[in-house]
Amino acid sequence: MKPKVEISKQCSLCEVGRLSPDSKSVLCIKHGIMPLDGVCHSFCYDPLKREPKLPAKQKFDKKEFEL
Repeated sequence: MKPKVEISKQCSLCEVGRLSPDSKSVLCIKHGIMPLDGVCHSFCYDPLKREPKLPAKQKFDKKEFEL
């Protein structure tokens, strides 16, 4: 069973809204101009808008690559 990931509701992740040209707000079809972290009852999560966190860079030792 996969662990369920909690996604915070925010307009920047909604499929109804589009990012404004200046990237400071969201242009919503239903509510007009909304803040990036705003939310309304019409929120519908769009997984393609989420930017995943990058894994931490691993530091390797030269000894690990020697034969």
